[in-house]
Amino acid sequence: MEIKKRDVLELRRRMTRKDCTITRVCGCYVDGNRSVVLKFSRAFSDLEENEFFKYLEIAKKVLSGSLANNLLELRFRRGADAEERQRMLYAIKADKLKNPDLLDRLYEQIVETYDADGNYLILVFHDVYDVVAKTKDRKKLDESSETFEYMIAAVCPVDFSKPGLRYRETDNTIAVSDRFWMVGAPDVGFVYPAFANRSADSGAVMYYVKTGKDSHAEMIERILGCESCRTAGEEKDAFRAVIEDAFEDAQEGESVYLKVQNRLSQMTAPEPGEEEAPPLSLTAKVMSDVIDQVDLTEEAREIIQEAFDQEFGKLPPQAQNVVDRKLVKESAQRLRTLELETEVTDLRQELSHRDRQLTEAKKEVEAARAMPEPQNTGDVSISLRVTPQKARQIHAQMIGGIKYLVVPLEKGDAAQINGEPRDF
Repeated sequence: MEIKKRDVLELRRRMTRKDCTITRVCGCYVDGNRSVVLKFSRAFSDLEENEFFKYLEIAKKVLSGSLANNLLELRFRRGADAEERQRMLYAIKADKLKNPDLLDRLYEQIVETYDADGNYLILVFHDVYDVVAKTKDRKKLDESSETFEYMIAAVCPVDFSKPGLRYRETDNTIAVSDRFWMVGAPDVGFVYPAFANRSADSGAVMYYVKTGKDSHAEMIERILGCESCRTAGEEKDAFRAVIEDAFEDAQEGESVYLKVQNRLSQMTAPEPGEEEAPPLSLTAKVMSDVIDQVDLTEEAREIIQEAFDQEFGKLPPQAQNVVDRKLVKESAQRLRTLELETEVTDLRQELSHRDRQLTEAKKEVEAARAMPEPQNTGDVSISLRVTPQKARQIHAQMIGGIKYLVVPLEKGDAAQINGEPRDF
């Protein structure tokens, strides 16, 4: 089965005071030296009001985000080790978190494997959801279709609160506030079994990763026994490194990466009338076709293809995950801005050229006006009135034994003879 967005939302909507059915929460606090400081197990209904909402907020966070980005659907690997991990998770859930030995095994595995820089809190929740049956048009029926029993685990960083000033009522002063170890929102977490198609999928885990955080492949593989999987953000970063690291010149690498992004954006654009295009697996063959359409040397193509095969191997990313839509949009805007700037520059040059032509024409007109009127002398048979520039072009030429006065005519020149316009 495949987890859908509506499956996640169905579980998430129940994380309210009114609809919450979580039965128990257990925890293990670990310091920076990987030493267990505290363990606890409490019935969820026994929590005080403020505690209730804080714990509920953490559980709800593991069900937040978008599929493929924050939420990954993981499948268990084949083999004895993976089957053992799966049986342990199933037993913890089935025992409703009341088996301390099983919980200790889970805590120990996380402490030994989870790569963390500081203190953190491991929380495990148990919940039972009576799934209401629905018709094909998704209308609710009165009877239930299944009882979905599951566990939620979360690994939350614990940091010192920031120092600051506070008002102290006891002595009416402003003083430095005390600092406390504060539990933050989870960096990673998981739900087992996964909730897919409104039913339990015991062969899968829904895995949560906080935005911008490492997905912790070591936890996926060693603790859950699943095939490691990158988030969309990690795939995008790895893909960018594959392209840009192939060039010594950073600007050239960025330029090629942008060209590849534009091509992938075109390939993953939805058809008219569709909300989104179907998923496109960026296999080695598809990647080869993409870079073949980018102006590259043969050496650069080989380097990129080899790096791509090495980075993604048998788990090709989805093309939609590695496309940076924001970057493509900004690139298109920059390109349009450059086109407009070029058009403005060309227009300014054209206007400047026309201004020079107009200035020259005005000078010629003024020079012609300044010329003295021709004298009516009896011995002059030809009298011309032209601009100084045209006068320099007039010359005499013998044609067929007869001497002619040659006046070059250019496009746009007008001529008159004895005051009458003539068309030559």
